[in-house]
Amino acid sequence: MSITLNPYLNFPDAQARAAMEFYQSVLGGELTIMTFGDMGTEGPLATQVMHGQLQTPGGITLMGADAPPEMVQVTFGDNISVSLSGGSEDAEELRRWFAGLSEGGQVRQPLEVAPWGDEFGMLNDRFGIGWLVNIAGTSSS
Repeated sequence: MSITLNPYLNFPDAQARAAMEFYQSVLGGELTIMTFGDMGTEGPLATQVMHGQLQTPGGITLMGADAPPEMVQVTFGDNISVSLSGGSEDAEELRRWFAGLSEGGQVRQPLEVAPWGDEFGMLNDRFGIGWLVNIAGTSSS
């Protein structure tokens, strides 16, 4: 078994389910969600997401959870971004993902040819998560 590194996103205000379903609508794949209630928690916290995992056909794994303030203090900022990278054979899909993730969010840098020759763009999605998209080898297109 190999070691993997996967982004794990925490969401305030019980937004994890909506965020993970949004990512699934853009990236595709299979989403599994376990609530705090599934683990025996009762009350308002029971319906919140304890662990969500999106596994895409292309091998991307994105995880996320609700962050009740009594458990985790979430501060959004520039301390983390999720990066999607691929080659020219992935360009169409990466462009579609960039467009989908930017809906309701804010494009910080349009997806365009960068000084290093790749196509690159940055955005913050509607949940405040920063995304970087890089398409290698597109400088001749």
